[in-house]
Amino acid sequence: MNQQSPTFFSYIDPYVFQTLQSIVGSNVAVQTTHGTVSGKLKTVMPDHIVVESGGSPFFIRTQQVVWVIPKG
Repeated sequence: MNQQSPTFFSYIDPYVFQTLQSIVGSNVAVQTTHGTVSGKLKTVMPDHIVVESGGSPFFIRTQQVVWVIPKG
């Protein structure tokens, strides 16, 4: 019997990751495939971002982000 281990794929856009890291701490509007979240960009990881909105953290998968606008 031939057993294969599962394969994990992760698609990271290094340019988006690096750009978002440069605006951590800024207020942003993030359009996702399910709607828009506005708040402070708290954390940027290769696979997700955290936006604090209304005192609650929103964990958003990077693959679900359509666009991000820094707000002044």
